Amino acid sequence: MLRVENGRFRNLHPHPAHGFRDLLRWKLGFGTKDRPLVDRSIVPRYRPDVCMLDRARIDRPSRKHIQLTWIGHSTFLIQVAGFNFLTDPIFGRSCAPFPSWSLRRRSPLPAKIADLQPIHAVLLSHNHYDHLELRTVRRLEREVTWFVPLGNGEWFRQRKQDNFVELDWWHETDFGPLSIVCVPAQHFSARTPFDRNLTLWAGFVMRTPLGAIYFAGDSGYAPIFADIGAHLGPMAASIIPIGAYSPRWFMAPVHMNPEEAVRVHLDVRSNFSVGSHWGTFKLTDEPMAEPPIALRHALARRHVPATAFRTMRIGETLLVDPFPG
Repeated sequence: MLRVENGRFRNLHPHPAHGFRDLLRWKLGFGTKDRPLVDRSIVPRYRPDVCMLDRARIDRPSRKHIQLTWIGHSTFLIQVAGFNFLTDPIFGRSCAPFPSWSLRRRSPLPAKIADLQPIHAVLLSHNHYDHLELRTVRRLEREVTWFVPLGNGEWFRQRKQDNFVELDWWHETDFGPLSIVCVPAQHFSARTPFDRNLTLWAGFVMRTPLGAIYFAGDSGYAPIFADIGAHLGPMAASIIPIGAYSPRWFMAPVHMNPEEAVRVHLDVRSNFSVGSHWGTFKLTDEPMAEPPIALRHALARRHVPATAFRTMRIGETLLVDPFPG
């Protein structure tokens, strides 16, 4: 892992760093306006597409399939080989360091943490408030193992949470019959104005008897995904972000749009992918209902079957066929 001279982490592929002045420029409306990804006249008013959690399936998951349940945003329940994993668990009412009306949850939670127990491990991609929430951490059992990128362990240690494994990019560790590989992402970290990039950000690949499962976390598009696919693919299942991408002049370095998400799907050689990082919090300028529509257009342009990369209803559970590669 490469660092800049002041000890802060950096991306493998340099990109423009947007600071507080650029944030104000965006929020005050002085930046470049995006061309719509799709005809905005066909984008409906956002209404959460929610279904009841299938408790029978959650409690007795298939041993012959990878099982994915979308809780919202980047939070998924992954059930494989008898283990239950959560990704970037956020169960609070907003994704901010203090109660926030603008960053409130726009879709209801389909389940409480107690509905998903037992949770054996968590994959944490980075420390932003829409991915790491203290109240959720405290609600999870202390026996849960947290897999976190380098530098994030100190945050857990200060809160008397000792059951974590810190990983650098490309480092691998065993978890029962599975192995967890920390892989690069194109992003940044910060929880205050003063700690930018002091901790690492990442994605994860889980090697399982049913095939590799890729959780991309939060990322802009970069050549790193072809490297991940070459070293660890093909993927049986991938969770790839498709939202929070507008305006592009500000978001492109760190948030991919649906067109780029399809490129990631192809780069990592994914047999089946689902879209994450949308439909839960209003983080950016695009209409909240736009990402799935833009994804369908992008798949058609790339001649990728719509069945190979889809979005889920919040609370929905999918069975993914094994794909050992």
